[in-house]
Amino acid sequence: MQLLSVPFLRRYGKPVVFALLLVPAAILVHNWWLAFEGLPNDLGFNPQEASNRFTGDWTLRMLLLALAITPLSKLLNSPKPILFRRMVGLYAFFYACLHIASYLWLDKYFAWGEVWADILKRIYITVGMAAFVLLIPLAVTSTRGWVRRLGSKNWQRLHKAVYAIGVLAVIHFIMMRKGFQVEPLIYAAILAALLISRVPEWVRKARRRNRKAAAA
Repeated sequence: MQLLSVPFLRRYGKPVVFALLLVPAAILVHNWWLAFEGLPNDLGFNPQEASNRFTGDWTLRMLLLALAITPLSKLLNSPKPILFRRMVGLYAFFYACLHIASYLWLDKYFAWGEVWADILKRIYITVGMAAFVLLIPLAVTSTRGWVRRLGSKNWQRLHKAVYAIGVLAVIHFIMMRKGFQVEPLIYAAILAALLISRVPEWVRKARRRNRKAAAA
């Protein structure tokens, strides 16, 4: 068996990547355990806010990583990175769930009236919740069974919502950080680069559709 072949990556690479992507969550759990034990930790004087930011940051990173896999595959002229795309996308949903849970539990203590008021009054929370809601059907339909049920074309159309989700997530992050900060702009630049890299393919597909329509 050739090292780093597709079968090798399926068998050994996926468990390794799965464990690596779980590391941030393990770090967060460890820090909370230290906090409960009264030991020094990285959550600081406001652990609720620290948890919100930590899980939100990793949600955005996982989204950008998922969006980067297809361009990386084309750059390397190899299908191997695609093997990990679904896993990374599901991890983005996992960290988004942790982010929402942190907000609802640690910040609002499940006071649904306050949560609803926040969604209506604070635009950055409205945008963040919209991104999370759009992410749910993508996570649910990520299996091969759903690809068969929806059909390949319909499934691909649905999962193009990830681009809108990425934009909303970056907007949420920029609006959440008050004042001028470099970090949100870096994430915005990465997202812009990833979207721009897809423009030539979108143009080619649009031209093919137009030619088929003209021929019909």
